Amino acid sequence: MLSIDLGGRNTKAVFLQRKGNGLALSNYALLDAPIYEKDPSVDLLTEHFQAVAQTLDVKTKLVALALGVNESIVRHVEMPQMPPDDMRLVLKNNARMYLQQDLPDYVFDVSVMSRPREAAGGKQAASQKNKILVAGAKRELMSNLQAAAKNVGWVMDHIIPGLIAPVSAFEMAMPQEFAGEVVGLVDIGFKNSTICLLRGGELIMSRVVAIGGDKLTSGLAEAMNISYAEAEDIKIGMPTEVQSNLEPLIIPLGRELRASVDFFEHQQERTVGQVYVCGGASRSEFILQILKQELMMDCRTWNPATSLQLDLPSQKAAELEQVASQLTVAVGTALTAL
Repeated sequence: MLSIDLGGRNTKAVFLQRKGNGLALSNYALLDAPIYEKDPSVDLLTEHFQAVAQTLDVKTKLVALALGVNESIVRHVEMPQMPPDDMRLVLKNNARMYLQQDLPDYVFDVSVMSRPREAAGGKQAASQKNKILVAGAKRELMSNLQAAAKNVGWVMDHIIPGLIAPVSAFEMAMPQEFAGEVVGLVDIGFKNSTICLLRGGELIMSRVVAIGGDKLTSGLAEAMNISYAEAEDIKIGMPTEVQSNLEPLIIPLGRELRASVDFFEHQQERTVGQVYVCGGASRSEFILQILKQELMMDCRTWNPATSLQLDLPSQKAAELEQVASQLTVAVGTALTAL
């Protein structure tokens, strides 16, 4: 399975293969993402997919793709008991009732997260509702992605919201923590950061925060009167002299994440014990320290490839530790598809 994470700045791609009873990471790549203002055209996507195919040079036609938070929506809703096909039809015809916004020409999918408990006699009250995870994206974008994949000779097997991909990767990489603890998964992306809050392996809440690595880098460049490229380099390496400039940029992100955790803990009456962070900016120990202070709990990075066999070229195997956190969405998307 070839999996592609269409990020805001970089596209991340991984190639997973079944090896014996497990899965092997056989290749990966990071490429500059295509630049576009509205939905990307079929021609632009075709050109970009061809670049991915040429870079990885893998023999597969099955592709899974993750959409960013600006190209997809994820909502937790309650809906009456009905078949999934009927749920999709209801959302198509009356999105505002359940999603609080009109979404014309969107394609929706649903996953039943939990069902109401049976009452005495083994029956469920008709008024009881299911907890549903809804995902949606523009129909035109979905068509463009599928057409571009076909142009390259691929079969688009899955398209999923990138927001939920870290959950799949975390389940495989850290199964005990996934199943037995209350944890937060934070993905610091380019334009946005996401937080998913899990309880006993169930995704209870998710939120998008409009602060990402780009805002940190831009703010650092402005504060120090240096170029964007220079700021990006020192943001991760973190010489001591830039910490005072970066800290006020990170604190708002930490506070937004803390607000999400507080809301979750109040609603669920459970305490979040650990936060796991991924994304390019998570490579900075200083950024993790500031998040830890604001969240008032331990924050640590994790490797989404822990559960995978490594069947990589020597150079990429040596570089994997440095880039693994950036591959989380791509790995999670592949695992979801497989």
